Amino acid sequence: MPKTITVKGVGKATAKPDYVALTMIMESRDQNYDTAMNSAAKNIHELSESLAAAGFEKESIKTTNFNVHMDYSNEKDHRGNWKKVFNGYVVTHHLKLEFDFDMKRLSAALGTISGCISHPQLSVAFTLKDPSDIKEEMLRAAAANAKCKAEILCEASGVKLGSLLNIDYNWSEVSLFSGTRYMRAENCMRGASLESDKAIDIQPEDIKVNDTVTFVWEIVQEI
Repeated sequence: MPKTITVKGVGKATAKPDYVALTMIMESRDQNYDTAMNSAAKNIHELSESLAAAGFEKESIKTTNFNVHMDYSNEKDHRGNWKKVFNGYVVTHHLKLEFDFDMKRLSAALGTISGCISHPQLSVAFTLKDPSDIKEEMLRAAAANAKCKAEILCEASGVKLGSLLNIDYNWSEVSLFSGTRYMRAENCMRGASLESDKAIDIQPEDIKVNDTVTFVWEIVQEI
């Protein structure tokens, strides 16, 4: 059984965001199922047409979740007994629009959405179009960090570092979003103008990632 040394390497990397992920939630309510569905269809059609007129392809607007459910509330009757009251059908549509980071395009999208009658809930996040480079940099840094630690420990212990025997990495999901969030309240959206957004030059915070990888080396001999 060879003697071994096990070290966890910590890898860190940063990158400037170059991609925008804009998410929207639209909701339609009505006592009648068909009316609620028709309202939802009208809202998505208006949004798609408006964004297309602003230069965005209709195919770029993706549905991430679509849900229809019946809404109820509990109310007391004249005898003081609780009863379930049907409030109507609720149609919830989650949408995503992604594009290369550009303040003019972002302003155009926000200005267009603010003019829609559906007034969707909106959030904007800044990310990377291709995350492969930052992930590779992070893993290389983790490997270098682990080997440096192992060499220092072996030298301090009077032994030599031998062959690499094992690498353990769980390939967990790493968050690739900037800490910067671009938020506007719905009531502000309704009164917003496109020019007001153009006046703001947003420089999103760099994306910072880190992860750990476990390495096992053989200790081949004493010095």
